Amino acid sequence: MKTCFSPGSLSFAVGLAVLTADRAVAEDLQLLSPIEVRAQSENLLGAAASGSEGVVSSQRIAAVPILRPGEVLEMVPGMMVTQHAGDGKANQYFLRGFNLDHGTDFATFVGGMPVNMPSHAHGQGYTDLNFLIPELVERMSFRKGPYFAEEGDFASAGSARIDYFRQIDGTLALATVGQNGYARALLAGSPEVGSGRLLYALEWFHNDGP
Repeated sequence: MKTCFSPGSLSFAVGLAVLTADRAVAEDLQLLSPIEVRAQSENLLGAAASGSEGVVSSQRIAAVPILRPGEVLEMVPGMMVTQHAGDGKANQYFLRGFNLDHGTDFATFVGGMPVNMPSHAHGQGYTDLNFLIPELVERMSFRKGPYFAEEGDFASAGSARIDYFRQIDGTLALATVGQNGYARALLAGSPEVGSGRLLYALEWFHNDGP
């Protein structure tokens, strides 16, 4: 007994086999995690004077939960930021195990403006970063150690220079509530004004504390 296939039935059989094979392959596919490619590099190999300096990008800062604005400095390797005796004062800082009190010996700048106060009742070099808005930080460059005389009088333990964005995409609006009366609202944007852009930010914050 001889079995014959017409060209039409043969093509249908081949098409059915291909469709079944594609479905089997599709069921075996696995979703891979996304890969993020950033244009801003944090690698200072060949550019930094020593291994004690570096740059922290806005992406790294945005990936970490921040309770108080001064905790942005915890992105500096070896830096610890705590709150000493309530929210009314500046943070207390530790670098490489040494107590820097409220900023003594660690020079801090925001947008080129020095934050350390040369004369304060609570100590020379008092560094209050409670005015900082973390969402607007574009980058932070840091230096550790007494190797950089150009950083000034308060940089015997290190320094950090925090820069804001020159412009942001669209309008940023955030509202956060939490325990102990915690509430925070933020509105920021950078509309075109004349030939440039105006970066603005309005923040409202309240916290009764624990």
